Amino acid sequence: MSAAQLVVSWSHSGRFRSEAAFASLAGVWPLEVSSGRITRHRLNRFGDRQLNRALHVIVNWRMLHDDRTRAYLNRRRAEQKSDPEIRRCLKRYTARNLYRIMEPTPSLDTP
Repeated sequence: MSAAQLVVSWSHSGRFRSEAAFASLAGVWPLEVSSGRITRHRLNRFGDRQLNRALHVIVNWRMLHDDRTRAYLNRRRAEQKSDPEIRRCLKRYTARNLYRIMEPTPSLDTP
């Protein structure tokens, strides 16, 4: 389901001008919610909710089964980050990676 939703949301190459635009559509572009001395971010609640759910499923699976993600999770918990903050960062990172996979890089051979 996650892969199918990604393909449907992606639609075609060139749809997004940058990975930030893709992250914004996915609803993982962080919004600053600061108060007083504390500066923090939260997930954007707008965008394609089905794509956001697909990223959520991917991140949850990686948190349970991927060794690199679990190491990142432990490192961020040691920095006193909450699980929602860590999940927000992982969703953004996953959206960035998916954009780089889906968007073809221009070839050096083409004029």
